[in-house]
Amino acid sequence: MSARTAISFLSRDGMRRIAVIGGGAAGMMAAYFAADGNSEVTIYERNQKLGKKLFITGKGRCNLTNDCDTQEFFDSIPTNPKFLLSAVYGFTPQDVMNLFEKEAGIPLKVERGNRVFPLSDKSSDIIRGFSRLLSSKGVHIRLNSHITGISADGGRVCGIFAGKEFVPADAVIIATGGLSYPATGSTGDGYAFAKSAGHTVTPLSPSLVGIVTRRAGMFTEARGLTLKNVGLTLQRGAREIYSDQGELLITHFGISGPLVLSASAHIKSDPRDYRVAIDLKPALDEKKLDARILRDFDAQKNKQLKNALFGLLPKSLVSPVLNAAGLSGEKSVNTITKEERSRLAGTLKALCMEVEALRSIDEAIVTRGGVSVKEIDPGTMESKKLPGLYFAGEIIDTDGYTGGFNLQIAFSTGRLAGICASGSNK
Repeated sequence: MSARTAISFLSRDGMRRIAVIGGGAAGMMAAYFAADGNSEVTIYERNQKLGKKLFITGKGRCNLTNDCDTQEFFDSIPTNPKFLLSAVYGFTPQDVMNLFEKEAGIPLKVERGNRVFPLSDKSSDIIRGFSRLLSSKGVHIRLNSHITGISADGGRVCGIFAGKEFVPADAVIIATGGLSYPATGSTGDGYAFAKSAGHTVTPLSPSLVGIVTRRAGMFTEARGLTLKNVGLTLQRGAREIYSDQGELLITHFGISGPLVLSASAHIKSDPRDYRVAIDLKPALDEKKLDARILRDFDAQKNKQLKNALFGLLPKSLVSPVLNAAGLSGEKSVNTITKEERSRLAGTLKALCMEVEALRSIDEAIVTRGGVSVKEIDPGTMESKKLPGLYFAGEIIDTDGYTGGFNLQIAFSTGRLAGICASGSNK
């Protein structure tokens, strides 16, 4: 069947046929909103089930959004936040919560940092809720489907290829995800489809991922240590790129944890140009910290320095901090000079680590980069290169911090792509 014959065939029953490539968070949301009664919507998913990546998000609990106001939301999007204005204002975090609670019947709860989870703490409940929503709209689901390309005729989309079979479609929504977590089916096919349609794909790299530091062996004793309520500043040369307070983890390769994952979203050039400084005592300025150290030293005058810091630091972190400050732990506290005490305080306020690399994209929560936002209409998610082609979710060059922001991006862009692909926005 030729493309032109397919288009003629599509018009016979008046139904608008929409193909959604990818059955993840963005694809399922796009399909739900595209199925408006005048559209026949089909999801093509290469896995044996929908929502495979959604199943593992939030450590299996599914942090599906963040219950923050819209301005705070945009402050949590380091890459191309303005592109998302129409999508997010049209479908806010609160709208997402209402959809899952009222339409899908899933009780939700809000935890620390405004993170939203199903009350059951089971991501499978969200996936089952999606299944109910899709079923209620009559969405067709084709699992184990390998889409090999998209087809255009007359300057617009006319269908897709499932293997060698041509499948006609009036609109195609690409929601294939990025490259992160390849075991869930993120193979990068969507980028190839976009390029075939004339789109630019910006450089792809890991985001929300652990940071490999130089001389990580200095912290061998502290591996596995979680530090809560610490500050982290990311610098590129003399410029401060990112700063926040939260939780991090010392690992065999360097550092990880929520605070570090967010910092990694700002490393957008050679990682070796960056360094991180950890403030182990963010509640104290240097003057107050020095007074605290003096009190501890006065009470432990005859102890060795390495044994006099347990009130300030976890035991496993004492030697790394002293090494970083250039101090001998064997010295008696009563021999410590003012200059040495100042070096100790300075290290506690800025334990510096040089960045060597980011961990592999296989470990990343999301992919940085993707289809250029300059080539997508932000008001519809439609391609500016090929009418009838839409994008949703991680494949687009935008990403957010950890905490539910990336799923919200998927939901908001998916919903907008769905309603516009169906023509129900007109």
